[in-house]
Amino acid sequence: MAGNPIGPIGQAWLKWKSLRLPWRKRFLVGFDLQGNTYWEFRLTTRGTGEAAPNGLGEVERWRRIVQYPRGTHLSSVKVGPLWHQWLRYTRRDPPSLDEQRGDVVRRARMKQLAADADARWAAKPRVMEDPLPGQKAALPTAAAAEEAATMTTKTSAQEPVTLRAESKQKAKTQRDEAEDGAEEAVDPKDPWKQARTRGPSEEWQPQAWSPKSRK
Repeated sequence: MAGNPIGPIGQAWLKWKSLRLPWRKRFLVGFDLQGNTYWEFRLTTRGTGEAAPNGLGEVERWRRIVQYPRGTHLSSVKVGPLWHQWLRYTRRDPPSLDEQRGDVVRRARMKQLAADADARWAAKPRVMEDPLPGQKAALPTAAAAEEAATMTTKTSAQEPVTLRAESKQKAKTQRDEAEDGAEEAVDPKDPWKQARTRGPSEEWQPQAWSPKSRK
């Protein structure tokens, strides 16, 4: 709070100051709920032609200011959003006391709604937080079920691989047995069968060199 609210006597004096008398250059526009007063005063400069609408060669400009009670530190001055709009020329008419009170109620309600929303959000469980004690007891059962399902899937995936390996091994054994049976069926007395089973150079042996005598 920038100061104490203005009393009845102060309000009467400010009302007198708000009268726009011809000889005054500074007029009171209004005050807020904290006791700050807002003024509008006239700046007069010399000019000619279109720049002097009053016909006296003068240009009138209006400036808006805020004045806080004496003894108030600058850091304690609080200006409401409605008066901020008026000071920045974003609104033409100054806010009334009823409008300021309604704005205070509206801001308080917004703060309460924001606090309620934060409380509801804080009550929800977080993903990174530890589960509740009742949920911790249920975690091992869920983990065991997931592990059993994983093992079943792995076993089902390995069965076709094992069957294929066994089929290959069985086919290889049958092929080896067929080759062994074919070798045993060859008659050792048949030279043609022996020639077909053995190569022509398998039994060749080098002979000793014997020079022929000259005649």
